[in-house]
Amino acid sequence: MTAPSESLELEVGAVAHGGFCVARHEGQAVFVRHALPGERVRAVVTERRKGFLRADAVEILLPSPDRVIPPCPFAGPGACGGCDWQHASWDAQRRMKADVLAEQLTRLGGLSDLPDITVEALPGGPLSWRTRVQYAVDGAGHAGFHRHRSSEVLPVDRCRIAHPAIQALPLLERQWPPGSVIEAAASSTGETAVLTRGSRTGPPSGPVPKLRERAGGHEWTLDAGGFWQVHPRAVEAFTGTVVEQLAPEPAERAWDLYGGAGVFAAALAPHCGPVTVVESDHRAVAAGRRALSGLTNVTFARGDVAQVLGNPRWRRVDLVVLDPPRSGAGRAVVEAIAARAPRAVSYVACDPAAFARDVRTFGELGFDLTGLRAFDSFPMTQHFETIGRLTPR
Repeated sequence: MTAPSESLELEVGAVAHGGFCVARHEGQAVFVRHALPGERVRAVVTERRKGFLRADAVEILLPSPDRVIPPCPFAGPGACGGCDWQHASWDAQRRMKADVLAEQLTRLGGLSDLPDITVEALPGGPLSWRTRVQYAVDGAGHAGFHRHRSSEVLPVDRCRIAHPAIQALPLLERQWPPGSVIEAAASSTGETAVLTRGSRTGPPSGPVPKLRERAGGHEWTLDAGGFWQVHPRAVEAFTGTVVEQLAPEPAERAWDLYGGAGVFAAALAPHCGPVTVVESDHRAVAAGRRALSGLTNVTFARGDVAQVLGNPRWRRVDLVVLDPPRSGAGRAVVEAIAARAPRAVSYVACDPAAFARDVRTFGELGFDLTGLRAFDSFPMTQHFETIGRLTPR
């Protein structure tokens, strides 16, 4: 029986969803962080579970040609848990993400005939892109980041993937209430804001600052802690892809499900008929109504997507934008969409496993995956965005 902290010599296999690669030891799967496919490493077991182990590569015995020196001194075993792939070249990161997407669509999505998958780079490079950063505060009042799979806070001098405007904020030099959470944001209009909470899920401490965001000729005023894409070039890439996939016609009806403040609706509205945004967050709905008041064909319906689509008056739709949370849309929502027989669905996914499961459900209901693009909107991390077109068979 292998105990935590035991050292293993491993031949590292393929990348897997979750920011690690898979090796095997005495018949057990070992999920190894800080390694790359094809490497031989010495790894220390960090966790033992029924049927598998977790481990950190602490010595690289045979390195991959894709291995690089991490640009951040806080990346590596036992350090900051925010970046998974700083030890890989940016090209290699995108290739691994493409491999993960293909594996998820094959294994969970049930697809056997996949096109070549490419994860596209967004402009700006792999550093200094993140416009929303959350810091944890340790017992001494110093801000930093949690170590991987730990509640321990690692103080840092700065975050290398944070937007320059966030790196310039004097957040890491001052004292904060122990145990609190600090959220920093930089907007597309050049504004910055800082929000504090007593805990990660607690309410904001004091008034919530506002930020202005611009996209597609519209301007939104949002709470600093509200949702907006964290890569500064993501909105342009994602909205352009959705419009391209759906190819809207002037009289067609569209739904923007889990639509937030209506960014996709704003992109679709000039090209089609009525667009309805369905969103449960009342703050996002209010912001969207203010920002898009000049678009007479855009309306907002506040409520849970599954419940709204359960209303029989929601009968006819031609085009659907589906942008669910990380957990995916789920069978009930997919069935409700498929029952309306839209001409096309553009599914915007931040988790490849949830996307693949929903693709399988769409397939069971007569829809095929007929278009696919993926974007590296979270460089240095395991995360990426996938946008797939589903059309009736």
